[in-house]
This record gives sequence, C-alpha cells and structure tokens, in this order.
Amino acid sequence: MKPEAKFVPSVSVSYACNGSSTKANALGMRLMQERAYEKRGEQYLLIKSPPASGKSRALMFIALDKLANQGLKQAIIVVPERSIGASFHDEPLSQFGFWTDWHVEPKWNLCDAPGADNGGKINSVDAFLQSDDKVLVCTHATFRFAVDKFGVEAFDDRLIAVDEFHHVSANPDNKLGLHLGAFVARDKVHIVAMTGSYFRGDAEAVLSPQDEAKFDTVTYTYYEQLNGYQYLKRLDIGYFFYSGSYADDILSVLDTAEKTIIHIPSVNSRESTKDKIREVEHILSALGDWQGIDPATGFQLVKTPEGKVLRIADLVDDDASKRDRVSAALKDPSQKNNRDHVDIIIALGMAKEGFDWIWCEHALTVGYRSSLTEIVQIIGRATRDAPSKTRARFTNLIAEPDASEEAVTEAVNDTLKAIAASLLMEQVLAPRFEFKPKNPTNEATPGFDYGEGGYQADKCNVGFNEERGTFQIEIKGLAEPRSEEASRICQHDLNEVIAAFVQDKTTIERGLFDQELVPEELTQLRMGKIVKDKYPELDEEDQEAVRQHAVAALNLTQKAKEAAHTGAEGDGEKGPNTAFIEGVRRFAMDVRELDIDLIDRINPFSEAYAILSKAMTEESLKQVAAVIGAKRITLTLEEARELAKRALKFKQERGRLPSITSTDAWEKRMAEGVAFLARMKAEAARV
Repeated sequence: MKPEAKFVPSVSVSYACNGSSTKANALGMRLMQERAYEKRGEQYLLIKSPPASGKSRALMFIALDKLANQGLKQAIIVVPERSIGASFHDEPLSQFGFWTDWHVEPKWNLCDAPGADNGGKINSVDAFLQSDDKVLVCTHATFRFAVDKFGVEAFDDRLIAVDEFHHVSANPDNKLGLHLGAFVARDKVHIVAMTGSYFRGDAEAVLSPQDEAKFDTVTYTYYEQLNGYQYLKRLDIGYFFYSGSYADDILSVLDTAEKTIIHIPSVNSRESTKDKIREVEHILSALGDWQGIDPATGFQLVKTPEGKVLRIADLVDDDASKRDRVSAALKDPSQKNNRDHVDIIIALGMAKEGFDWIWCEHALTVGYRSSLTEIVQIIGRATRDAPSKTRARFTNLIAEPDASEEAVTEAVNDTLKAIAASLLMEQVLAPRFEFKPKNPTNEATPGFDYGEGGYQADKCNVGFNEERGTFQIEIKGLAEPRSEEASRICQHDLNEVIAAFVQDKTTIERGLFDQELVPEELTQLRMGKIVKDKYPELDEEDQEAVRQHAVAALNLTQKAKEAAHTGAEGDGEKGPNTAFIEGVRRFAMDVRELDIDLIDRINPFSEAYAILSKAMTEESLKQVAAVIGAKRITLTLEEARELAKRALKFKQERGRLPSITSTDAWEKRMAEGVAFLARMKAEAARV
C-alpha cells in the first residue's frame, strides 16, 4: 500500500461573489468590456484580462466602432488555433443594447474552412482584402503566411486584432512578433492585442520596449473577475508529491464528485511511463469497472465502487475518428448548460487554451509544465462561474525526488519550477498594489477603506478599495518612478518582473535552501540585475524604483499569506478575501514602521519553504537541499560589483564604508563585495 500523496494548498483565496463582473450595462457590456470600450479610440490597445472575462465580445464592440466611426476599412481577427475561431461567430449584440450586431460572412471565417493554413487560405485573405466585406477571422499561421506573401502595406487602414497575444514574442525567430513590429513601424494599422496570461512562460518580452510603449493597456485582474462572480467563492492552488507511478496515486488527489480535467504528462517528461494509452487505461481501471462506450458521444463509461457511472472523455486516443467524435460531443452547444453531460476529461495537448467547460471544478495536471503561461491557461479551465459551483482547484502532481534516480537534478528542477509557478499564481490572483512614499502631506484617497480608526497621518497606511480590488500602501523611503515607462511598468507589469525573478534558478535555490543567505542578496542584487536586464532603457533611478515596487508586491503578498495562515488556520470561509486583506494590514501594523529597508530584509521564499517542508518527506527535502548545496558558489565578479555599488550608496547615506566586522549581515556582505574587488584588483596588478 502506497502512502497517500500529500497536498498543501500553497494558494487559497476566497472571493466576495458580488456579481459585478457578470452584470451588463445599457450597451450589453460587462465591466471588463466597458473598460476596454472606453479606450476604443486608441490606435494600439493591449487588453490583459483572465480567461472567461469576455475578451472576444470586447473586441467585437471595439472593432464595430473602429469600422463605423474611425475610418478603418476592415477588421482581421487572428487566433492561435482553429477551434478558437468559433468565439467570433455571429452575435446579436443589438438584442442586449448595442447599436448593431456582429456578423462574419461564413466564407471569411477561415477557421471553419477545410485545408491547411498555408494552402488556399492565403488566397482567401487576398480575396477578402479586395472585397467590401468587413471582418475576416483566421489563425496566427494563416496570417503569418499572408503577410509574408503580400507584405505589411497590403493591410494598411485596417484593424489587426490578435487573440491570445502571449503567443507573440519579440524574439527574432518569432515570425508574428516580427510582423507586428513591422506594422507598428509603418504606423498605418490599428492593433488590438488580447491575452489572458500576465507573463510569458519563457520570460521573453512579447514586444520590444519601444513598441510596447506605444500601446495603451487595459488591465482587468483575476481578483476583479473572480470577486465579481455570482457563484464561485474560492480557488485553491497546490502541488502534490507522489512516489512510484502517478497512475497508482491519482485517486488520492482525485475526487470523482468533482468535474475534473486531467492533463497527463508529455511522453518526454520524467513523470510519463512513455505509454500514454496504457496510462489512460490505468486511470480508468483505478476509477472503477468499465461499462462500455456511449454510442452517441464516444465517452467511456466507468462504474465507481459507490455505484456511480462516470462519463469520461478520452482526448488522448490516437485514433483520430474516435477522438474527433469525443471532441465534437464536448463542443455540442445543446449540452453547454448540462452539468451531467461529462464528469471527467482526460487530455494531453488538448483542453487548454480557449477550451470552455464551465462546470470544471478541478484541473489536475501531472508533471511540471515548462511554460507558466500554459499553467495559467490550464487554471483558467477551472475558474469559470457556474450555478452551484462554489469552489475550484488546480493541483499539480509531481514526482518526489528519489535518491536512486539518475535524473535527481531534473526532479529538483521540476520541484523548484512548481514552487515558482505557485508563487506567481499567488501574485496574479491577489488584489492590485499601488505603492506610494510616506510623506507628511499625504491624505486619505476617496474610495479606500483604511480599516479601524481610518487614515492616520503619523502612520504608514494601508487602504483597500473593494470595488477595484486595489490596495494602496504607504512605504517610507520608497523610490517613485519618474519616467512614463517606469510608471507603466509599476502599474501594469510588476508580475512580469516577479515572473523573471521567481523563475531565476539561482534566486529560488538560494532563497529556499541557503541557510546563510542575507535576503538583500536576492531582493537588492538579484532583483536589481533582473530589472536592469529586462529594462536596460530605464535610467538607474527608475530601475531602482521598479525593483523596489516589485519586491514590495512580492514580499507583502508573502507576508499577508503568512499572517492569514496564522490568523485563520484552516478557515477557508472567512469572507471575501478578508484573510488576505487583514494579513496585509496585520503585517503593516505589527512592524514599527513600514519602510523599504524592512521589506528588502524579507526572504521572498521563506513562506514557500514552510509549505514545501509540510508537503515533502524529510528525506526528500534533505536530498533537494544537498543537490543545491553541492553547487553553491561564494561570490561572482558581477555580484561583487553590484555589492560595491550598494556599498557606495551606503557611504553616501552614512558617511562611512560598510564594515566587514559588522553584526548586520547585509552591511558585512557589502564589505565582502568591496574586499573581493580589491583582491581582484591587487592580483591583476601583480600579473
């Protein structure tokens, strides 16, 4: 008998269910759509909004206005895969208050047309450009081939709308990214870009900084989306560790009463048995007795020991005719609101981006996914709002590192990546942070609740705006961004910075397992380097402002979680995210003064380590620490230079250099950096 897989939810958030994100205004627009429509006059618009928030319809409203009122000839909607093209079928928008309907001539929705993307569809794009029709829908691939063939100038005076924009990259090898750069340089089209992901899994920029600066951004957060639902109150995210074959342990994490999507591991991954068909069979047999196949849908029928017959959709089967029948049954519009249509979906590469099953309560993923974007997309499958669905969860089943494995280092890397993903999802799901320096002239901002006692001029205040899902936090000594670009990053892109930070291998290894770590080495040196590398066009003052804002967002989220855990252990129904809000307040009140130096002295990974130590066996934990400890290096030349720069700032502030005998660990570390450089200089002089 195998020990039960252990689960600790590393993220658990509760929401108010105030219904605001599902209510429509007089034009039939939900809150996010209304926010995007207000920016409809912008030439370049980037919409960052979670799955299921209504981005497709937001684009319809904007495109119709651009065609009718802004002088554009045509709109071209570009989607990553053919199945997502269905999101842009005709919509009777006027029935809900808008001034016209959305219509696409059937021949111009190329996602519905047979054939390959690089065949006759390119000629269809040309025919559309010569026609008087207004809207074309095609895949990213068709669009790329068409631009290659006809050139960017053929698309002048048109709207190019790119759905699932995170597929684009500023990397020279990314064709769509190159094309978009060329469109921006020519400046003769309008672009609306939409993404449900707040970062790229490969940490690569979607656009070059100079191009991105031209885009106006509409941000609608996960917090606003989930807080405004009618039914879904709570979302849990966590990882499980198992030993042996995952198929043997899957029932210890799978509740057959929950509607579940199981993503089995890629055949190239460590968790895979290399036989995906046998894995599916193994899961089916673990669930109960096979009863046959439903002739209408192709779903597998399995009777559980309790007597319930589960309807299971197998999207892993290599037989295309079988898989297509199952896939068609899942997309059957007449079954969209039937909760009992299917119970479990087993998939490998499918049922991720753009897959809409509102009843899904549990996204169970086996093995680490290399892209953080992919994880966000998978979690998005479970965060749809549906009647009687009050809780959703995402769980990542990971193989525990085994001393006998040759791939122990790979196992350790997967564990670290899972923790990074978890930390980042926490950031994505949290309310937004607005930081401001503490000044005597500061006043209360209307719309913010400052807790018991209200705003206090002599303290660092924490205000919360429930409607906008935004914290306003005063921090003593905080550097403010000076340029427009640095302000934009602090307002909209801190998660991009944090994504790069938590994915940095050295950072997470040291943060979790280096007992001698001085936290400022991560918060100042590593984060400082990441900001510098990511935004080289910013001056030093702005780079420092971005660094401080990113560290504050990450560390306050971690401290809020820690305070919420200690203040409400096991209480998952504590009201609309009250635990998190109170956690931020409690931390701010518990410290004598909330200043940036204090925030820099927090190890961002300490709470993650506390969770990991509960989820993993002591033996495995020691082994992971040993693997990481074996490759530790004391100091690099680059780190020493950065320490010396910080030492110079220290001297400017204190009138003396840092002391190597200081009892303050960070002062001592800066002095070591200066000494290291002095030794290097002396050695070079001797040669």
